[in-house]
Amino acid sequence: MPDSAPPPSTACAEVWARLAARAADPAARSVREKLRCDANRFPRFSASGAGLVLDLSRTSLDEALLADLLALAEAADLVGALKRQMRGQMVNATERRAALHTAARAPDGVGIRAETPDGWQDASALVERERTRLRAFVMGVHDGTIATASGVPFASVLNLGIGGSDLGPAMATEALAAVRPRLAAHFVGNVDGHGLAATLAGLDPARTLVLIASKSFTTQETMVNARVVRAWLAAAIGEEGVGRHLAALTANGVAAEAFGIAPDRIFTFGEWVGGRYSLWSTIGAAIALARGWDSFTGLLAGAQAMDTHAVTARPRRNLPLLFALTHTWHASFCGHRAYACLPYDSRLARLPAWLQQLEMESNGKRVDQAGRPVSFPTAPVVFGEPGTNAQHSFLQLMHQGTDIIPADIVLIARPDHNLAENHRLLLANALAQGAALALGRSEAEARADGEAKGEDPGLAPHRTFPGDRPSLFLHLPRLDPFHLGALLALYEHKVALQAALWRINAFDQWGVELGKRLAQPLERALATGDPAGLDPASAGAVRLLAKLG
Repeated sequence: MPDSAPPPSTACAEVWARLAARAADPAARSVREKLRCDANRFPRFSASGAGLVLDLSRTSLDEALLADLLALAEAADLVGALKRQMRGQMVNATERRAALHTAARAPDGVGIRAETPDGWQDASALVERERTRLRAFVMGVHDGTIATASGVPFASVLNLGIGGSDLGPAMATEALAAVRPRLAAHFVGNVDGHGLAATLAGLDPARTLVLIASKSFTTQETMVNARVVRAWLAAAIGEEGVGRHLAALTANGVAAEAFGIAPDRIFTFGEWVGGRYSLWSTIGAAIALARGWDSFTGLLAGAQAMDTHAVTARPRRNLPLLFALTHTWHASFCGHRAYACLPYDSRLARLPAWLQQLEMESNGKRVDQAGRPVSFPTAPVVFGEPGTNAQHSFLQLMHQGTDIIPADIVLIARPDHNLAENHRLLLANALAQGAALALGRSEAEARADGEAKGEDPGLAPHRTFPGDRPSLFLHLPRLDPFHLGALLALYEHKVALQAALWRINAFDQWGVELGKRLAQPLERALATGDPAGLDPASAGAVRLLAKLG
């Protein structure tokens, strides 16, 4: 339960207190009884937008709870906060930046501006210029007018990035696997040489286009990998041909040019596009190269449709708002410190990893916007795996463990294959998990079932399911570019709305900086074998690694 109310206004504090009192009542957190007693629960607690349906019927929502949550959203002006963000205001106060990734997917001609320390910048002009340039490049690669050093078409694209410069493009490219591939796509994010070496071993350097994706173009892992790949290209095709095989995706064009990339191969984006929100920008080049320009623009269109829905739909039907409020009820009031993302489609295997960065890097903060420690639970731990694989691993804990862990379950109605029985069984399993989590099975039911089968009555406690465990369902008609874009934008807006309610900054990530800084002296120590100046544990590890190596 929360220790104090975060909202600044009296109205917010009053609603927050009511919600905290509700959460203290086990009946208010019950899912099972609400689901059993309300035949109209599905239509009353589901909503649609941008082609998606959000089903909250397997949560503890009722009309009174939902009214309080919507009152909290109104008192905290959550939709207003989202509008300010999308208007380009400097909502990232610690880095003095806007958070305007929505401009990267906006259609041409909308005239969005971004607030900067030096005034307002024409964000739309930058987006439209670079999108036009990127389209020409992608189309040129596809039709062969932009070719390899030997003049033949490219066969593969290798994206070198990390974090948002890797997770987003890799996830979206894999999710759109049903689209006819244009180039074979490969992604390397980790600085671990095993992964890079294995990827390069399967590629022909003479037919590979390399994208160096780094907002700052100084990211250590990416630049180490880029230097290795540059040398790999030079060894195979000669130094004079390397430039024909390289392109940069960055907000630092000067550094990219200094690396040796020609200006016409450098595709930029604004500082107001955060890394984990950047797949909509030129960082998404690998998606377009692998799945086609139409797929990339379809992705943008779906996200833009969700953007419009988020700021125009009435609160009771607003998907991002309902999604954010229900997750906040679970995290901040019910004390559920984790949730699982369960996409029932193997093409969405990377969705949980993308969501981990989006959620935990954005909202994994211990102080509010004013730098004061928060005294209530904020971002939960996110994990996940595609169904039905998850049913044979951690879902045991979710059904019968001591912690209640809500689930987001993503369903695709129409598959891109003809295996009807497979898909029917997949959907049935997903729906069964939601029912089992919510309804459970009492010990008396387990005992009666066991007796009918002639089982040992002592097994009944082991076959009891507590139930009352919430799940949220997201329904997509198809996993195509438009609906994928809408799904991803829904999660982005959910995270931003929760941050606005908690009064934390969703758009900085100072938590990743200290480890990067401490790695520098450690790398020197590993290179020299001299651990002087390190803490005792690190010094001992450096000596041990030198001995073992």
